[in-house]
Amino acid sequence: MISIIMGSTSDLPVMEKAAKFLDEMEIPFEMNALSAHRTPDEVEQFARQAEGRGVQVIIAGAGMAAALPGVIAASTTLPVIGVPIKGMLDGLDAMLSIIQMPPGIPVATVGVNGALNAAILAAEMLALADKDLAVRLKAYKQSLKEKIVKANAELSEVKYKFKVN
Repeated sequence: MISIIMGSTSDLPVMEKAAKFLDEMEIPFEMNALSAHRTPDEVEQFARQAEGRGVQVIIAGAGMAAALPGVIAASTTLPVIGVPIKGMLDGLDAMLSIIQMPPGIPVATVGVNGALNAAILAAEMLALADKDLAVRLKAYKQSLKEKIVKANAELSEVKYKFKVN
């Protein structure tokens, strides 16, 4: 199971991309909103109890100070994937807060608003021990290739006076 946690429900438009992908891949997940700054005790309790609830990977999204992924990583040995959410400074502040973790407390970090990539990375982690999921992921990646091949074929039909292909 994967846990998606966000600092506020205002982060849902970004984090729902992860939820939709996990649904598509048929991966069980939970979603919670907890703030590292406003509900620190609850965040620590969440992180300490996650493994016991069957969570295997945590995706944590946060903006601005973006402490949530690091606070969670400090209280669990489960892999944590941080999603910096665009807010102030186009999300650069959040990204730097998430990637600058001290030695021993790693947080894998995707790009700003990259919840979909976080879900794909989490699924790839689970697929190491789940052959059926690995097959679904391979099909998903193949579909990405097919979209580009199709788009390129359609682009070849677009005509311009000086276009040579």
